[in-house]
Amino acid sequence: MSKPAQNPEIVRTQILNATIPLFSTKGFKLTMDEIAMSARISKKTIYQAFPKKEDLFHAMVDYIFDDIQQGKTRIFERKDLSPDEKLVLSLNVMGEKLENVDLSKLHVLKERYPDVYAHVAVRLQTGWEQTFEIMEEGIRIGLFRPFRIEIFKLMLESTLEQFFQNDFLGQNGITYDQALHEVVELLMKGIDKQTAQ
Repeated sequence: MSKPAQNPEIVRTQILNATIPLFSTKGFKLTMDEIAMSARISKKTIYQAFPKKEDLFHAMVDYIFDDIQQGKTRIFERKDLSPDEKLVLSLNVMGEKLENVDLSKLHVLKERYPDVYAHVAVRLQTGWEQTFEIMEEGIRIGLFRPFRIEIFKLMLESTLEQFFQNDFLGQNGITYDQALHEVVELLMKGIDKQTAQ
């Protein structure tokens, strides 16, 4: 009797859940054999889901950023938080979701996998609509002083991109979560109405 076919989405998720922690220890040198062993599936099954390692890295980017977006949406939907609390929590959610990913290994991404790097850049630049709404609400009710939201976004995006482009985190002995927390604190102090007076 043949083994029943597994749901392709479940298999993809299983592979991605095995790949992310391996990436933190092995970086781009991780092998399909290691992923197969960690996911407890055959290498053939991995290649059916992801014909190339680059396909797997593309999917890993989407998997992580989709999880980040879901975390941000849960924060934005909370009724018990003020706009400034929502903003701080939502901006820091990326650090929490990426705490198990060694981002210091991403500095080689641009050279070895330029398409994947471009994909990371696109994901960093999109999905800001809810964040903008919270900022606009904070300005409208007088919680934040008026500021150019596009500049705030550009500053945050540029900083995050620099974290990915070089080994800044590794060279300075700081985790992505710690660095992002400091960046958010600096940006928030700059838009906090009481601090600006």
